[in-house]
Amino acid sequence: MNKLSLKDLDVKNKKVLIRVDFNVPLTPEGLISDATRIQESLPSIEYVLKSGGSVILMSHMGRPKGKKDPAFSLTPCAKYLSALLKIPVKMAPDCIGEETETLVKNMYPGQVILLENLRFYPAEEKPELDPSFAKNLAKLGDIYVNDAFGTAHRKHSSTAVIAQYFPGKAAAGFLLEKEISALSSILLEPKQPFFAIVGGSKISSKMGVLLSLATKTKAIFIGGGMSYTFMKARGLTIGDSIHEDDQMQAAKNFTEFCKNHSVELFLPIDLVVASTYGPDAPSQVIQVEDGIPDGFQGMDIGPKTRELWQKKLLDAKTIFWNGPLGVFEFLKFSEGTFTIARTIASLPGCSSIVGGGDSVAAINQLGIADKFTHISTGGGASLEFIEFGNLPGIEALSKK
Repeated sequence: MNKLSLKDLDVKNKKVLIRVDFNVPLTPEGLISDATRIQESLPSIEYVLKSGGSVILMSHMGRPKGKKDPAFSLTPCAKYLSALLKIPVKMAPDCIGEETETLVKNMYPGQVILLENLRFYPAEEKPELDPSFAKNLAKLGDIYVNDAFGTAHRKHSSTAVIAQYFPGKAAAGFLLEKEISALSSILLEPKQPFFAIVGGSKISSKMGVLLSLATKTKAIFIGGGMSYTFMKARGLTIGDSIHEDDQMQAAKNFTEFCKNHSVELFLPIDLVVASTYGPDAPSQVIQVEDGIPDGFQGMDIGPKTRELWQKKLLDAKTIFWNGPLGVFEFLKFSEGTFTIARTIASLPGCSSIVGGGDSVAAINQLGIADKFTHISTGGGASLEFIEFGNLPGIEALSKK
């Protein structure tokens, strides 16, 4: 990467404005249920503190739709981070404005302030609505660091626009660097055979990355909701399963593309289907060639599919996985996702990269995260990086 790293800048006695991704899931009681993203930001924060700088953190949380809403406050993150760092983390009353500016002005080295939710302002997601928003954020720091890989694919005020106010001083944080390094290994020289497993519900959001992967992989496995559109495109019945009618031609074209490029395309050969959508729904196993009966919907890949995919994956030297293979949040329909997760985790000498999202949640549930080479903190960002080879939040940073 030809962009400045945090290590390239002298941060002593400097106020370092770091864009982090603290968009963490909260319980109904307002407690953090998965703090992975906060924990992953620690190396950059601790580096600045140890090097004699002060840290101003900015992040978004949820979708408050451009309005101040206490339900989306970052206060729980400030408390959690304070416990991790073992120093007080001050929670700013806002992300811009006089009160916040005064708080930052009075900082001294070794202190940490967390700004309030950036998305309380419409201009965070739509910079054109108010160009002064990014400028007011930039006022707060001497140096800008982007360490929020999960939002680096967005052209937002705090991820792309803000960098212009830090010529020669807009750098990548350690998490951003780690993500780029891991994903670049897939893009540039993956060890072969390289296989990709893509699940989730929609083809429309993943067709670009599927085509990109098909130029690099020896085999692609498609499960989850996406597979039902492929089934319907083959003229099979899919009952009440989720699908995208407007993507049927794209599914046909992709199948043909794989054939022409000698890429093996694996779709489910059997499925677990249920009569209703729920954790205890009555279910049965059907063969894909027989179609899904009316009144039933696909919920998971079936036992024959799991067995076939497990055997094939034993040949892999590199695996990229994004998206669950069924409704894994219901234990009854989690076997497909969990089986494949355990299989990948057990492969000796195989580089395994997981592209964020629900796949990571499944791996964390199984407690096998340490068995994977790299687990990305950004689902959408990892897919776009593989598709385009760059992201707006990276592009905006200063060159070395």
